[in-house]
Amino acid sequence: MRILATIPLHRDGLSSMDRPVIQAGGLSAALFRYESGIEALRLRNERGELVVLPWFGQMIWDATFDGVDLAMRSGFDMPLPSDTIGGTYGCFAFHSGLLRNGVPAAGDDHAAHGEFPCARMRSAWLELLEQDGRLSLRLTSERDHVMGFGPHYRARPSITLAEGSALFDLALSVDNRSGRPMELMYMAHVNFAFVPGGRIVQPVPFTPEAVVVRRAIPGHVQPTDAYRALIDTLASAPDRMQVLDEPDRYDPEQVFYIKGLNTDEAGCTSLMLQRPDGDAFALTYAPAEFPHCVRWLLDDPDQGVAAFALPSTCEPEGYTAEKRKGNVRLVPPGGQTHFSLTLGHLDRGEAGHMAQRIAALNTPGGQGS
Repeated sequence: MRILATIPLHRDGLSSMDRPVIQAGGLSAALFRYESGIEALRLRNERGELVVLPWFGQMIWDATFDGVDLAMRSGFDMPLPSDTIGGTYGCFAFHSGLLRNGVPAAGDDHAAHGEFPCARMRSAWLELLEQDGRLSLRLTSERDHVMGFGPHYRARPSITLAEGSALFDLALSVDNRSGRPMELMYMAHVNFAFVPGGRIVQPVPFTPEAVVVRRAIPGHVQPTDAYRALIDTLASAPDRMQVLDEPDRYDPEQVFYIKGLNTDEAGCTSLMLQRPDGDAFALTYAPAEFPHCVRWLLDDPDQGVAAFALPSTCEPEGYTAEKRKGNVRLVPPGGQTHFSLTLGHLDRGEAGHMAQRIAALNTPGGQGS
């Protein structure tokens, strides 16, 4: 891969009108500012666009490809200034963590999903890349997080969009710049839209051992007797939610832990949410980087989300519970860790090919994890 150009990004003087940054081949990028004051970068190719917030956690606020809106439904029509994700919970994807992650429970004092989702970035830049004759644009942001008598890390989230593809790469590198070990909890929190009638395709059977329903009920959920009974049912029959055809069953939310995902020769696993028209939302990653996979389904009057695969280093039950399980990773002094995944939209033909690949992993003799 060659870097053809590097373009520093600046947020001074932005308005609601797009300010072009670069156009190359089928790619373009433009900066603008929402009425709320949050700055954004519009990344486009021939099949669609991403709206990314380079200085605000590098959230992906919106994603539209092949005429399909990939992002969750919410009451937010734009990102809002906030120190916590709950104050602007309408984005397509955010980086959850990094020092703490998940929903706080008894004994926890951290914000939901940690300090990073709304973290202010120190700088951001674009790179024009070329590989095998194909151009791509990579957006990188950087944050230097330092606390007196506390952790010190440098984080670099990035997003890469190539010509002609409705799939894109999301990555994060974290350097521990402290002289002490750093606790790390990270989830790539990708909030795909809820699709009535959508079918989840995964490289592991829908058995109670592989698709484990979360029995712990977080504080923001108000359970009823019917809800508790449904959880009992799903514990033995998780395949009931393989197809999203019971609209009343996703309010309140349902959460599952996906175990033992099979992988291909490269060590990667893939999951899809196939829409009734045959196209699909898709996500591919390496379980060696993300040993846990969480599924979050919600469809209520205010939000609709089918986060069918949330790759993570831990489960989302808060610091105390995850520490007790042994799911809090330690990064040594001066150490670095890196995460990456590929996600986006597949047209009908592409989705058919991926469904075949996933099915092959589920057959006897297929590559196992």
